[in-house]
Amino acid sequence: MSNKLYTLITGASEGFGKALAIECASRKMNLILVALPESKLYFLANALMKKYKVEVTAIEMDLSQEENCLKVFKRIEEMNLQVNMLINNAGLGSTMLFKEGNLSFYQKQVKLNVMATTFMTHLFFDTLKRNGPSYILNVGSLCSFFYLMKKHVYGATKSYIYFFSKSLRRELKSENINVSVICPGPMNTNQSVISLNEANNWLTRMSTMNPEEVAPIALDGLLKRKEVIIPGQLNKVFLFIDTFLPEFIKKMITNHQMKNIRSVTAFGIK
Repeated sequence: MSNKLYTLITGASEGFGKALAIECASRKMNLILVALPESKLYFLANALMKKYKVEVTAIEMDLSQEENCLKVFKRIEEMNLQVNMLINNAGLGSTMLFKEGNLSFYQKQVKLNVMATTFMTHLFFDTLKRNGPSYILNVGSLCSFFYLMKKHVYGATKSYIYFFSKSLRRELKSENINVSVICPGPMNTNQSVISLNEANNWLTRMSTMNPEEVAPIALDGLLKRKEVIIPGQLNKVFLFIDTFLPEFIKKMITNHQMKNIRSVTAFGIK
């Protein structure tokens, strides 16, 4: 058995996943990167190996299909790569009215955001336990704390991630596996999301962060075994104020915030 340890990152080809891969590589972590086919993942893997002198394995696979999660696990087992950090980042985002989406889109969103995280965590449990101390970082969203127009299914999937992570953390503490959840606000994860964020009001623009800013915060929080990681001071203020505002005022603010945002769907929105 190899004594080298690896960090497994899903959704690693762009946005937050790519920023996490670069941050981990800069910390001399060996990597297993998973992303969609034809996502330039191999180019990223080669660039990281060359620049940071770490070992990087790239696997192109669509994790919204259950059988592909198992294929990733079996391939890693066959290569005898020992995982001690799992970062469940792959996700499908959206900002649109409920009637604008179709059932196949929502089905894929739930499969990728909810089921893939659940499957990957379950599949790699024994590996993580064997290679402890180990870490699981699940990528949630700040919107899981609020009820937002145009974020219904997406927000619900991230609420699942939040509950799943906090509950799992309690269960796995005795197994020497730390579970953390990061809940970022708006991030400039790809061009369509950047355009969306730039069209928002000044408050949203002020709270928007770049993935490269959030990645070190995520890794530091995970390694410090923080339960919930909220990047950005303004996002922390939002959550603090939310505990004191009456419900009707919160509805007015969030409805106004979302009303003028145009619809968009994109991979990698967090």
